[in-house]
Amino acid sequence: MDKLKILVVDDESRMRKLVKDFLVNAGYQVIEAQDGKCAVDIFFEQQDISLIVLDVMMPQMDGWQVCREIRNYSKVPIIMLTARADERDELQGFQLGVDEYISKPFSPKILVARIEAILRRTNQITADDIIKIGSIEINKAAHLVQIDGKTVDLSYKEFELLTYFAENQGIALSREKILNSVWNYDYFGDARTIDTHVKKLRSKLGDKGDMIKTIWGLGYKLEE
Repeated sequence: MDKLKILVVDDESRMRKLVKDFLVNAGYQVIEAQDGKCAVDIFFEQQDISLIVLDVMMPQMDGWQVCREIRNYSKVPIIMLTARADERDELQGFQLGVDEYISKPFSPKILVARIEAILRRTNQITADDIIKIGSIEINKAAHLVQIDGKTVDLSYKEFELLTYFAENQGIALSREKILNSVWNYDYFGDARTIDTHVKKLRSKLGDKGDMIKTIWGLGYKLEE
C-alpha cells in the first residue's frame, strides 16, 4: 500500500518537525508548508493530499483563510491546531468544515490517533490495514496499537512482533520462524532476543499480555 500523504502547515519549524517525526514513524508521507499561502499552493499542485494538519495563526494567510480556500474545492480532512482554547474559534472551525480541533500543547501520539481515526472514517485506511483481536486494534498503515481505544507505546520491533503474532493468531510459532519473519536473519541458537522482546511486549499490553502464550520447547502463539 502506498503511504498516505499528509500536509503539515505551521510557521514554527520546530512544531512542523515534531509532528512530521511522529507521522513518519507512523508510516505516513509528510509534506511541510511554513505559511498559509505556501500550503494552498502545495495542496493544489500535489492533488493527492489525504489530510491537512493546519495551524491557525500564521503569516501571509492564516489557517481560517486556508480552510476557506480549500473547502471551496475539496472535502479533504482538516485538523486545526491552535494555541488559543477559545470556544468561538472552535465553533468557527467546525462551521468552516474542520474535522478536528486540537489545542496546543498537545500529545503527538494523540494527534496520530486522531488522524488515524479520521482516515478510517473517510475510508482512506482500508479494513486490510486493521487487525482486531478482542479489545486490541493494530493499525498497520499508521503503525499504531490501541487497547480499548487507548494508544500503546511500542517500539518498532515490538509492533512488528505483535503484528506477526496477530496475523498468525492461534498458530504455534517457533523461535526460528519468528526470527526469520520479524528480524529477517537466520537463527543461530540464541533465543534471548525474542524472549526479551516478548517479555517487554507482554508488559506493555497489560492484562492483554496473557494472550501471548509460551509453547515450551518451541516458541509462542497468540490466542484470544
